[in-house]
Amino acid sequence: MKSYEEINEKIASGKAVVLTADEVSDYVDQKGLAKAAEEIDVVTTATFGAMCSSGAFVNFGQCAPKIRITEAWIDDVLAYSGVAAVDAYIGATQLRQNDPENMYYPGEFRFGGGHVIEKLVAGKQCQLFALSYGTDEYPRRELRTWFTIDDLNQAIMVNPRNCYQNYNVATNLSDRTIYTYLGALKPHMKNLTYSSAGQLSPLLNDPLYRTIGIGTAVWLAGARGHVYAEGTQHAPSISRTPGGVPTGGAGTLALTADMKQMKGRYVRGVSLKGYGVSLALGVGVPIPILDEDVLLKTTVRDRDIPAEVIDYSSDYPNKTGKVLAHVNYADLKKGNIELLGKRVEVSSMSSYAMALEIAELLKEEVRSGSFLLSRPLQPLPVEQELKSLKIRKEDEVR
Repeated sequence: MKSYEEINEKIASGKAVVLTADEVSDYVDQKGLAKAAEEIDVVTTATFGAMCSSGAFVNFGQCAPKIRITEAWIDDVLAYSGVAAVDAYIGATQLRQNDPENMYYPGEFRFGGGHVIEKLVAGKQCQLFALSYGTDEYPRRELRTWFTIDDLNQAIMVNPRNCYQNYNVATNLSDRTIYTYLGALKPHMKNLTYSSAGQLSPLLNDPLYRTIGIGTAVWLAGARGHVYAEGTQHAPSISRTPGGVPTGGAGTLALTADMKQMKGRYVRGVSLKGYGVSLALGVGVPIPILDEDVLLKTTVRDRDIPAEVIDYSSDYPNKTGKVLAHVNYADLKKGNIELLGKRVEVSSMSSYAMALEIAELLKEEVRSGSFLLSRPLQPLPVEQELKSLKIRKEDEVR
């Protein structure tokens, strides 16, 4: 058994043994679990992909005369301003004003909140247009100005749901191409798409949340951030493999970090044809090797991770719960797969290469002593189901 304090002392002294989740399985095979658990202090995990439930709070500061903003647009993208006078929240999936959406199907969705966040982190200039009804102490009713992230008092990324634990795999059984947040799906199950780093994914390396909890330090697009809550739709009560890996979507993380410390390479606006806009993010999470069980969980391999294949033309939108098949990530990463008697192309919406790059960067930060670990302030729930929205009349609600 090791403590967080002992591991942090080794990190601070530059003596910590750190491996990525991509390396650790072979290392344990060579050394044996008990010996490896004594030697290894930290395993770094990571993912890079579209995470729609992301956004940022910004504070513009006051001008003269002052304004209490009631409506705001950044580069013509609506920012929620139902907070204090010059605070606003820009969501990743918010579209630019007057975007034709899917009027000319499939829409192109060229610009939105994710692109604004990318521009801010990259240090590029953005335009603010804001309106107000005016009050005695905030008399200004309109303003238009240009700014960069350096002009803001705060730019804090606050993401309600990131790092989905084992999301499903999409296909299309209909007779036409459909466009989804998992990309274009060809008719008659000609392709599958997925979005996961598999064996590198943070929550697949700590499937029962022994070390990842509220307060855990994370690497969010190059900045030191942390888990501030369970993510929305966190629903860990699902069937699991003997190793604890969920067989479908389960846990999620709510993450936050200072955007002024982020690196533009890991914050990218995304346009999804026929669907909308989003934000691709890089996230790294260090896992302290407290004991053999924690280490054993980090040796999960792609072949050990089952994923549900869902028909996005009918079963997904109609919420039937039907699963066409289970596959594993080792097979998915081959680029094609035998499914229901048919050879099917496979592609990923996330980048394993970028995830591995992040895991390596985080490994070096831990090794160098610049990234200490933090003990969770509160564990994530391990029993919790996902509720559905019931559409009912007022007198039907108890």
